[in-house]
Amino acid sequence: MKFGEMIVFLGIFVVLPIIIVAIVARTKTNATNKRAQIALAAIEKNSDVDLEAFFKKMNPPSRSIKERLLDRLLCGCCFTFFGLCIYAALAIYGMVIDEVNADLFIGLSFAAVPSLGVGLAFLINYFVGLRVLKQEIEAESRNQA
Repeated sequence: MKFGEMIVFLGIFVVLPIIIVAIVARTKTNATNKRAQIALAAIEKNSDVDLEAFFKKMNPPSRSIKERLLDRLLCGCCFTFFGLCIYAALAIYGMVIDEVNADLFIGLSFAAVPSLGVGLAFLINYFVGLRVLKQEIEAESRNQA
């Protein structure tokens, strides 16, 4: 492996995830600090503020169990569809060209197999969660109505 290729792989698989985690952590910290500053300013201006009601208004409403499960279903379908499309494209390419290069198949399988795995994991999570949390979903829908 050439030095330039090694640097690119290290940048993609080591540095990029670290940078993404750092940016997400920094964003959450900044949001928390801004909320704290707003709360302190509200307390300083008006001492009889109900902090519990104030923070409920400031925080976005949490999503229901059903919404989270539907997001998992959507992610599962998208990832599984992507993996299946890669293999379908390989099959069509093989029919048209009459031969699929082994390097091409292996390279595209590196994208298709993890995508299928993640998609199937999301789908399993959805169906198991739907079965296990059925009573909680019904109770939550009764409380919202």
